[in-house]
Amino acid sequence: METAPIIKLRTNRGLLKFFFLSLITFGIYGIICLGNVSRDINTIATKHDGKTTMSFYLVALIFSWLSLGIVPLIWFHNLSSRIERELLVRNLPYQFGTGIFWGWNILGSLLFGIGPFVYIHKLMHAMNALAADYNIKG
Repeated sequence: METAPIIKLRTNRGLLKFFFLSLITFGIYGIICLGNVSRDINTIATKHDGKTTMSFYLVALIFSWLSLGIVPLIWFHNLSSRIERELLVRNLPYQFGTGIFWGWNILGSLLFGIGPFVYIHKLMHAMNALAADYNIKG
C-alpha cells in the first residue's frame, strides 16, 4: 500500500490568481507558477514514467528566445501529454492532454484571445487534481 508523502503539494492553483498576479508582477508570477508546475509534475509522475520535465525557468529564460518560441511549444505539448498519462494512471476523471493544448492554447488564441486562458484554467485544474491525489496516495 502506498503511503502519503511527507511534503504536501499545493492544490490551490487557479486562473484568476495566475492572471492577476502575473499582470501586476509583469509576468514573473506566471514563470514561477509554471516552474512550480514542472517541479510538481516531476514529483508526481517520475516514479510512474521515469521521465523528467525540463524546468520552465530554463524554457522561459533561455530556450524560448534562442529557439524563437519553438521550445515552449514543445515543452507545453510534452507537459500536457505527461499530465494526461498521469491522470489515466491515477484514474482521475478529468480530461486534459495535448488536444487541449493545441485546441485551446494555439487555435483558441484566434478566438478573441481567450483560448490560452481556458488552457491555463484546465492546466491548473489538472495539476490541482494530481496534487490532491498525490497528497493522499503518494
